[in-house]
Amino acid sequence: MARIISIANQKGGVGKTTTAINLAASFAVLEYKTLLVDADPQANSTTGVGFDLHNITNSLYDCMVNNATAEDVILKSEMPYLDVIPSHIDLVGAEIEMINYPNRENVLKTVLDPIKEKYDFIVIDCSPSLGLITVNSLVAADSVAVPVQCEFFALEGLGKLLNTVKIVQNRLNPNLQIEGILMTMYDGRLRLCNQVVSEVRRHFDDLVFATIIHRNTRLSEAPSVGKPVILYDAESKGSINYLNLAKEILQKNEMTNMTNKERIIE
Repeated sequence: MARIISIANQKGGVGKTTTAINLAASFAVLEYKTLLVDADPQANSTTGVGFDLHNITNSLYDCMVNNATAEDVILKSEMPYLDVIPSHIDLVGAEIEMINYPNRENVLKTVLDPIKEKYDFIVIDCSPSLGLITVNSLVAADSVAVPVQCEFFALEGLGKLLNTVKIVQNRLNPNLQIEGILMTMYDGRLRLCNQVVSEVRRHFDDLVFATIIHRNTRLSEAPSVGKPVILYDAESKGSINYLNLAKEILQKNEMTNMTNKERIIE
């Protein structure tokens, strides 16, 4: 049964898509069967793992609005253990089209439930908003990981997101947990970065991942060639950071000792 992790923060430019792509790829490299769900209309996770949007006929939009099944839209990536549900610009209109649905917050959960048995992890890349699609992602998820950029306004909006998580826990998904707060774009040479990390750890303590994602040129370049950083440059700092994050999540959820029989290997 898959553990579903949403990557969410309504603030743009904090490394959500980078985290979704590279965390999913790291799980796949470690031979955990993983599904990356692109729930952002910008579809950057889709192109970031090598798919051309012009060649995609069905997407998450079709699952949420046109009653397509997840099986209908899942694409196999070039990595053996990584599948993708692609996004499309049409997803922008989905929130309006879903507004009168009786269980509009549960649409994504309904889409993913039939395929949960096939994967070890499902990673959802959310859009930079707290709209209906993001709420759907939180309702469908077991946990939420929150990327936070190491900059002056890091804590701005974080309280709002955590408040939204609390509302979802109280009303829609009582089992939703905070997987962790992930510090991204860290530059150890800058005093500000170190101050921000200290401040976030002081405020949120155990919620903050031990792993920190450093600023890394290879990490920035990888999406332009449609590859996760681990395929682009396996020895880069970015690649090692995300592998460490995947291992930290595995340890936290006591999944490191899974045998091949326990994993979903086809």
